[in-house]
Amino acid sequence: MENRTEKNSYTILFAIGMVLIVGALLAYASETLKPKITENKRMEIQQNILYAMGVNDNEEGSVNFIPTSEVGSMFSKYIKKQLVIQGDTATEDDNAYLIDLKKEEAKAADPNYTRKLPLFIGEKDGQTYYIIPMRGKGLWDAIWGYMAIDKDFIVDGVFFDHKGETPGLGANINQRFFMDDFKGEKIMEDGAFTGISVVKGNNDPTNEDKDDHEIDALAGATITSNGVTAMIKKDVDMYIPFLKKLNNK
Repeated sequence: MENRTEKNSYTILFAIGMVLIVGALLAYASETLKPKITENKRMEIQQNILYAMGVNDNEEGSVNFIPTSEVGSMFSKYIKKQLVIQGDTATEDDNAYLIDLKKEEAKAADPNYTRKLPLFIGEKDGQTYYIIPMRGKGLWDAIWGYMAIDKDFIVDGVFFDHKGETPGLGANINQRFFMDDFKGEKIMEDGAFTGISVVKGNNDPTNEDKDDHEIDALAGATITSNGVTAMIKKDVDMYIPFLKKLNNK
């Protein structure tokens, strides 16, 4: 009986020891990989911002980003200024693209906190574009994106992505056939912000009407489509007063 008890004790101690070893290895791996993960995230954000303003390697309907080996230099080439808007002030910040929109939105629940709004000013083919980051809610989880507009508040391009929308349905927000429809759309009407609505049955399936502030919804993805609409109206609207002032509109 005593030997069995002693054996069980050794087994328990061994199991505890293995758990501690595995935990230590996982912690070490996490710390070791953290710089690589951070770098990958940085490059992904830069790729997305550039994509929205039309700086990408797209071919025949595919979504192709600037390669990671080039994205840093291309970001510096096309993004001329990064701003952080807080209330009535705007300051330059080369790390504005790293601002966490989710955390900023949560902080803004405090009436004494003024939310930080990152804005990216890019130049391409002699034109200036303003790239606005967005974050919202789809059917299952977070959706996010970037919208590039010109000084006349006309969309030059967008990029959308998601965390867990339904494959073949809501997940299609990051496909060319959906994102390309936004190009040329207006987000203002008579000086007032309208946003862009993603609506079912807008009688313009090929999206030829660029003055209706609408694009055709994704088939079978009403909630995700509504989420994109709400995201644009919620987040882009916050930038309008600053952009109007910047462009004397």
